[in-house]
Amino acid sequence: MALCKTIIFAALLAIVSLSFPSVGQSITEIRKFQVQEAKQAVAVDNNFFYVINNSTITKHVKTDGKPVTTWDGTREGIKHLNSGVVIKGKLYCANSNYPEIPMASSVEIFDTGTLQHIGSHSFGIAEHGSLTWIDQKDGFWWIGFAHYGGKESSEGRDVRWTSLVKYDPEWRQLESWIFPKHIVELFTPKSNSGGAWGTDGLLYCTGHDRPELYVMKIPKSGYTLEHVRTLAAPIQGQGIAIDHSAKTRQMLYGLNRATNTITLSEIK
Repeated sequence: MALCKTIIFAALLAIVSLSFPSVGQSITEIRKFQVQEAKQAVAVDNNFFYVINNSTITKHVKTDGKPVTTWDGTREGIKHLNSGVVIKGKLYCANSNYPEIPMASSVEIFDTGTLQHIGSHSFGIAEHGSLTWIDQKDGFWWIGFAHYGGKESSEGRDVRWTSLVKYDPEWRQLESWIFPKHIVELFTPKSNSGGAWGTDGLLYCTGHDRPELYVMKIPKSGYTLEHVRTLAAPIQGQGIAIDHSAKTRQMLYGLNRATNTITLSEIK
């Protein structure tokens, strides 16, 4: 009888282990690419990564970092591209007039094959703040809007006004959320600079400088994003990208402005 109970307990324990896998996470750096333009953000697709730096975008081969082509938007008045995401052959970049007031933002769209500018969606003077990152999940647009502290604050609004906004495919607003107070304190005096949905259904966010990822999820109720955990990461804030072409591994692209490097890491 005792042996029978032991076997049953072991079986139940195995079922529980399968149903509730370990929630611990860590980030392991795989390799670095030296890229002089690594200042603002990086985006990624199956074969290339795209380094975004205010007015320019450079396309690089994923295997060795070799540059392929460059787009320069200086003559078009592009001054502050913040981040980007690749969706079905198009690179969508978050664009703003930072640090000007009032804040104005747009999404600039590029063909990833030629890196030519092919479209734009303007928010104008966006009521939510300055657009810093963009992603797509479940057919919806998810956009991070930043507010800043000190002299960069807008109309009396500080970092607490930073938010995540969900839009339908036609850019109609559906819902929005704010960040927890302790995460806002970590952002301050800057703001939420990057964000990307992981392959695990969690939202990975960055600030402006800290070598950290803030793992978030949509709350079951209320208006404040739920903070799952904070992960030390070999990056320096700014725009990040999750490589969705790596089906069985969660690969993170980020950057370090101090060393002008793009980093490839695995979130385990």
